[in-house]
Amino acid sequence: MLRSLFAGISGLRANQTMLDVAGNNIANANTIGFKSSSTIFQDTLSQMLTGASAANATRGGRNPIQVGLGVQLAATSLNLNQGSAQATGRATDVMISGDGMFVVEAGGEQMYTRAGDFTFDDQGTLVTPAGARVQGYLLDAGGNPTGGLVDMTLDGANASPAVPAGVQLKSYSIGPDGVITGVYDDGISRGLGQLALADFNNPMGLEKVGETAFRESQSSGTPQLDVAGQGRRGTLMVGSLEMSNVDLAAEFTNLILAQRGFQASSRVITTSDQVLEDLVNIKR
Repeated sequence: MLRSLFAGISGLRANQTMLDVAGNNIANANTIGFKSSSTIFQDTLSQMLTGASAANATRGGRNPIQVGLGVQLAATSLNLNQGSAQATGRATDVMISGDGMFVVEAGGEQMYTRAGDFTFDDQGTLVTPAGARVQGYLLDAGGNPTGGLVDMTLDGANASPAVPAGVQLKSYSIGPDGVITGVYDDGISRGLGQLALADFNNPMGLEKVGETAFRESQSSGTPQLDVAGQGRRGTLMVGSLEMSNVDLAAEFTNLILAQRGFQASSRVITTSDQVLEDLVNIKR
């Protein structure tokens, strides 16, 4: 069979994947905290027709003669560039300005997201729109984060300093350092917790798990947990959300490239079929 026939088929598959990725990016152009992806192609193993040879006393050297066998998908590259800020004015909307990801827990699994459209549920727990619980640290008497990760709640039992019996929470706020502060009717402001941020050696190695969340993988490395402003972690902007970083102009250009690549690959298959037909008809 003709090598070009299978090369054309590989081109169809690769460009179809490029269309799928671009289509998903465009569909999520208005998804809060969404990170776009791009496709990277590479050629497949080339068939060796004639090997290379070195020069000798009677003849010069020769380069190898090889014929490629098509294209394959090398990777889908995650674009972690920061999206634009959209002011909402909501006290529980939080945006990370810089590196880092919020830590959430759902179904006993720890996941990570850039989407900070949080709210408090009926139990006073800070959650995502899908119900994943936002994680953070309790505060010690000095206002410093302490202990392991816990759910961020409005529970006065975890406040620092302690809340006397009969004192009620009047309001709350989230600071640029991620500290959730409650104002009580005794006139004292108390720290209720501090949002945790995760950083990775290779954040491009994270796995998308839906709901604008990521899961750690062997490629991403283990999460390095701390709070906003520490290490490479950015600060927080309260009352704003990070929008999708999809560039529609670039995505529509990718659509055209993928479409033309698919069209050209299909033409290769059509031409190869015509050659095979001519070969079959030689006997006539």
